[in-house]
Amino acid sequence: MSRLQQLSDDLQQAFAKKLGSNVVAHGEVTIEVAPDDLLEVCTQLRDQAKFGFKQLIDVCGVDYSEYGSSEWATDESSSTGFSRGVEPGVNARLRFGDAPSYTSDRKRFAAVYHLLSVANNQRLRVRCYAENDELPIVPSVIAIWNSANWYEREAFDLYGIMFEGHPDLRRILTDYGFVGHPFRKDFPLIGHVEMRYDPLQQRVIYQPVSIDPRVLVPRVIRDDGRNAGESAETPVSAAGGNDA
Repeated sequence: MSRLQQLSDDLQQAFAKKLGSNVVAHGEVTIEVAPDDLLEVCTQLRDQAKFGFKQLIDVCGVDYSEYGSSEWATDESSSTGFSRGVEPGVNARLRFGDAPSYTSDRKRFAAVYHLLSVANNQRLRVRCYAENDELPIVPSVIAIWNSANWYEREAFDLYGIMFEGHPDLRRILTDYGFVGHPFRKDFPLIGHVEMRYDPLQQRVIYQPVSIDPRVLVPRVIRDDGRNAGESAETPVSAAGGNDA
């Protein structure tokens, strides 16, 4: 039995019904925990010797509202680029005041925790979905791992996820007067406002954005060997490289 599978089995045995899922994939173990059970499970992950996850590497937010969707048809490509015969998506071209609809069986927002056990040389991902899409709230884990402080502030700033119990939950990357949360899938790519210096008023002013929203061609990595015969010295184009 592999060490990853052993870790997965130990987690299942230790937490049983508290795990919404327990998956071994892509060389790592990912478990899902409900907000009500998050603090108890994380405390045991840190304190039990067979787990020993004493280091929190990262906390990140996720917005699943457009999960698996793309404006570009990237299943087929050629040496000249991707197919573009796709109807424009709505959320990527929103403007200020637009209200997109979101219908899915999946909860929209989640906080994902990346843990490290130095003693056991193992890593673990813990995912916790917020119950309410309109006001996503999950417990703060600062009392368990103090390094969560700035990570949780970042997830709050970029995704609007509230961390209950955080002692100083405020923006950390955007301005104090920033409107919205820029990593949400319904946040316009062009933003809400633009700023410029007004020589008459001799100060910086804000005004509605004057550019049209557009979606860039995604960089897609493929492992089907279509470029295996190309020379290693093949130049990379400025538009994003080979369709590897």
